[in-house]
Amino acid sequence: MLKNFVTSLHQSTKRNYLARMNDDKVKCMIISKKYGKEYWDGNRRYGYGGYKFVPGYWKSVAQALIEDYKLSNQSKIIDLGCGKGYLLHEIKEILPCINIVGIDISAYAIDNSTDEIKPYLKVFDAKNTLPFKNKEFDLLISLGTLHNFRIPELKKVMKEINRVSNKSYIMVESYRNEKELFNLQCWALTAETFLDNKEWQWLYKEFGYKGDFEFIYFE
Repeated sequence: MLKNFVTSLHQSTKRNYLARMNDDKVKCMIISKKYGKEYWDGNRRYGYGGYKFVPGYWKSVAQALIEDYKLSNQSKIIDLGCGKGYLLHEIKEILPCINIVGIDISAYAIDNSTDEIKPYLKVFDAKNTLPFKNKEFDLLISLGTLHNFRIPELKKVMKEINRVSNKSYIMVESYRNEKELFNLQCWALTAETFLDNKEWQWLYKEFGYKGDFEFIYFE
């Protein structure tokens, strides 16, 4: 089912698409895909331009997830591609006893997460078989990660998402028209798969994905 948890946050950021495209973008992409300090806390041309914890920034998303999926202090959730774990931090603020796990390919991101959330995060490449039991999690979330995989890799990832979780929600970058495709191609540094929203939904059905989803667009 289509959800709308993150779009308002995404739309609150201003972006200069042409400036990024014209800023030696191929070199920047190569650096960004290392997911190191430059990507998270370096110059904006390589990624976030300084991804710091801002208390409350992710609170509205955390509350929406908790309400929509009826999470409680007895729930167990996992964030696939958690980055620095800021969303998990906000969820934990609301539900202090909830069981959380975050995995990300970036050791730098996890090393620079908040002290409160760091013990729950681990470095792991989600293209591999997830080291968890069948239906171990009440909810799996993945924000802004799956478009960084190639289509053959997505088939395995989605199978694993279905396997380890009872419910799931994923958000990816997409487009609805030529302008949004152009803006996405200008802006994206790490994406490997560029699909419009209907193509993503076809892919979800083709690969048997059973959960919820959201798209963010570059208008």
